[in-house]
Amino acid sequence: MQDGGEVLFLDGIGEVVVSIGCSGLSLQPLHPELVSSCWSSITLQPKLDNKIKFSDVYGVELLDKGPICGPWNTRTAIQGKKNIEMHRFVVHGITRTRKRPSPWVPCEYIFGHKDLKTCKNWFERLMACINNEGDRPKNLMVFVHPLCGKGRGVRNWETVALLFDRAKIKTKVIVTDRAGHAYDTLVSLSDIELKALDGVVAVGGDGLFNEILNGILSSRYKASYPPTPEGFGYFGSNENCEEQKRNGLNCSMPTPDSVNTTFPGNSTKCDDHEPLLSTSQPTGLEIPSLIFWWFLVADTNKEPCIGEQDHIVSFPNDWFRLGIIPSGSTDAIVLSTTGERDPVTSALLIILGRRMSLDIAQVVRWKSSPTAEVLPTVRYAASFAGYGFYGEVIRESENYRWMGPARYDFSGTMVFLRHRSYEAKVAFLETPNSNPLAASAEDDVTGAQPLQSHQRRPRRIICRTNCFVCKEALTSGQNSEDEVADSSRTICENPKWVWSEGHFLSVGAAVISCRNERAPDGLVADAHLSDGFLHLLLIRDCPLPLYLWHLTQFTKKGSDPLSFKFVEHHKTPAFTFISSHDESVWNLDGEIFQACEVSVQACRGLVNLFASGPEV
Repeated sequence: MQDGGEVLFLDGIGEVVVSIGCSGLSLQPLHPELVSSCWSSITLQPKLDNKIKFSDVYGVELLDKGPICGPWNTRTAIQGKKNIEMHRFVVHGITRTRKRPSPWVPCEYIFGHKDLKTCKNWFERLMACINNEGDRPKNLMVFVHPLCGKGRGVRNWETVALLFDRAKIKTKVIVTDRAGHAYDTLVSLSDIELKALDGVVAVGGDGLFNEILNGILSSRYKASYPPTPEGFGYFGSNENCEEQKRNGLNCSMPTPDSVNTTFPGNSTKCDDHEPLLSTSQPTGLEIPSLIFWWFLVADTNKEPCIGEQDHIVSFPNDWFRLGIIPSGSTDAIVLSTTGERDPVTSALLIILGRRMSLDIAQVVRWKSSPTAEVLPTVRYAASFAGYGFYGEVIRESENYRWMGPARYDFSGTMVFLRHRSYEAKVAFLETPNSNPLAASAEDDVTGAQPLQSHQRRPRRIICRTNCFVCKEALTSGQNSEDEVADSSRTICENPKWVWSEGHFLSVGAAVISCRNERAPDGLVADAHLSDGFLHLLLIRDCPLPLYLWHLTQFTKKGSDPLSFKFVEHHKTPAFTFISSHDESVWNLDGEIFQACEVSVQACRGLVNLFASGPEV
C-alpha cells in the first residue's frame, strides 16, 4: 500500500514526489529531463529503480536549516537557483557497486522542504517505518582490541562508531587491556544483564571472537559431550545417552564440578590471535609468505521479556547474536561469512540486523597428558582446531614475541623444516556424507599423483547467501551428497565409526572454509556454515617436497590441495583423537590447548551471527 505522495526537494536532484510504501520510499522526479544527467551523481542503488528500501536504511536524522542543491544543469546555473535554503532531514542508507556487490557503502539522501513541520512529520513517519523492521539490535556490548592488526581495532571502531550513533543503537564499549578480559566480563554477566543485550560485537580478530564465544557458552550451553567410539572408556548419562548407546556411542554430560572453565588466554599477554595468516607484506621472495597461510597460528523473535526472576539464558536461542568488525591479521571468520574483509560492511550488517546460524565445534579434553587424571575440559572453536604442525607453529611463535607478526612466518618456517610427524589414532563418525577420498595407510605416499586421477570427486557446492545446503541441514539434518565406498578404511565393530591411525604431520578439523586473502578458497572450499559437519583433515607423514607441494596448492584459486594420497579428508559430525604422548599441542582458533585425548563434535547452528553469508 502506498500514500499519495508529497513534493520534496532531494539534494542534487531537485523536486521529487516522495511516497511511502510497505517496503520503502518511492521517488519520482517532477522534471526528469533536468535530472537525467545528474541522477547518477547521488549514490543510489546500482540499478536505479527510484526506490529506497527500508531494509537498506539504517538511520534517519533531522538536520539544521541549510542549502539544498538543485539539479546541476546549465539553466539553473545561469539563473542562479542552484542552492536553496530549506529545512532538511537525511535518510542514511546503503548502496552496492555493480562490479562488487558484496561491499556495502553508506550513502545519504538529503531531503528539504520550506516548512519545518513537514520535515518533522516525515522524520517521524520514517522512524516508525524503520523501527518496524524486525531483528535490528538496540543494545550491544562491544569489545575493542587495542593491539590487534597494529592498532586497527581502535581505528576501525572510531570509523564505524558514527554509523551506530546514526542508527540510535546503544553500545557499551570495552577496550580490552589483557588476554581473557572479554571472557571474564561475559562469564561474570548475570542472565538478566545478558538478556538486556541484543548481542556482543568483537572489534578485532578471530582470537578475540573465540574469547567472546567461550565466555558466552562456557556456562550457558547445556548439552552432552561429543559421542565417542565403543571402548573409548569415558561414559556419562543424560536423557539422550540411552539412545546414543543403542547406536554404539558413548556419551557424557558436563557438570559444574567436573568441567574446567578457566580460559587459557588469562595471562599477561595482550596481543590478538588469528588462526591463519600473519600480516607481512609481499617482498618479492614469496615462498615463506605464500605457503605459510595455513599455519592456523594465533591472531587468533525479539529478546524475551525480563521478568522478576533471573531466568536461565541458554543456547541456541533466537534472539542473541554475535558480530565481528574485522581488524585482525586474517579475519577468516568474516571472510567466510560475509565474503568481504571490510569493517564498514560488517558494521552495516550488524546495524541492519542480518542473521545467520553458525556451527561451532565443541572440544572436550579428557586428558592433558598420558599420565594425567581424567578431567573433562570444554572449549569451543568457530573456525578451526588443529594438532601437530598447527599447534607447533603457535607454540614456537611464543618464543619470538619480540619479532611482532613476523614471528609467525619465522616460526612456521622452523616447524616446517623440522618436518616432524606424530603418532596418533583418530576415530570419526561415518555418515552417508563422509568424503570418500581418504588415503590408505598402505598407499605409497612417495608418489605425487593425486587421488582425483583414480576417483571422481563430488562437485563442490560453495556456501553462499541463502545456502540451500545449510537450510536443508537445519530442517532435515541430512545432506544429499553421494557416497563412494572406500575400502582402505578399517571399520570398527560398530559400523558407524572408522579408525585411522599412524604417523601424521597434522590433524585438523575445519568448521568453516577458513578463507583468507592469500588462500582464496580456504582450507576446505566447500565447508558450509551451518550444515552440522566438521571437515577432518589428516595429513600423513610424507616427503618434505610433497608436503610443500600440497601446501602451495592452497594459494591457488580452484585448486584441490586435499586430493593427494597422503591427505585424508572426512566430512563428519564428530571425531575422537588419542595420542600416547604429549609431544604436541592443539590450536583452537589460535589458542594453545594442551591435550592428548580429545573428542570434538559440530554443534549445528549453535550461535547466530550478524551476517548473511557470502554474496559472491
